[in-house]
Amino acid sequence: MHRPARAMAIAILAIGLASLATPVAAHIVKHVGPYTVALGWVHEPAYVGQLNAVQVVIKDAKGNPVSDLTADDLKVVVSTAGQQSDPLSLAPTFDEDTGLGIPGDYEAPLIPTSPGDYTFHVTGMIHSTKIDETATSSDTTFDSVVDPSAVQFPSKLPAIGDLATRIERVDARVQSQLAAANDAKSSSQGALVVGLGVGGAGVLIGLVALTLAIMARRPRST
Repeated sequence: MHRPARAMAIAILAIGLASLATPVAAHIVKHVGPYTVALGWVHEPAYVGQLNAVQVVIKDAKGNPVSDLTADDLKVVVSTAGQQSDPLSLAPTFDEDTGLGIPGDYEAPLIPTSPGDYTFHVTGMIHSTKIDETATSSDTTFDSVVDPSAVQFPSKLPAIGDLATRIERVDARVQSQLAAANDAKSSSQGALVVGLGVGGAGVLIGLVALTLAIMARRPRST
């Protein structure tokens, strides 16, 4: 291979590797002191019921990734539709020993269970710099969570909300049937007690009648 062609091939390969090492999905970039912080989903589009993660990519003023933070340094609270998660740890994905992962990348795994807009509130410390940043999904930040039915093939799976509703209905029916069974059991036990009581009374009355008859047949002394 000629040198120009070889150089071109190496350049293309380098660009391809670089694209694999940096997030390509939509993110919003925040400036926190001397650092730039990119916030977004790891996988976009973000689908309901699919494992995803909040992704935070941090670089210093020179554009170098900040890879020496721990899972205790950064937290994120995710909120949607008036509900919010517990603080989630943003753990580094880069492993210095193996070189695997993305330098400066921190992630908190999450399975979104409802479509709509999501808000990320990131707090903690980047070395000696405090971070307290909030971003909400939009056309200019990162994707909102959407229903996955558009990309399901060949069969459409029921939505998580529909499954939950069906499970609640089945559970309600089961509870109702158990209550009816318990009532029937209680009724049968009550009937058994009454039956035993009536039977016992009948036996007692019979014994009394038999005793009286025997006494009536005895000859009277003169």
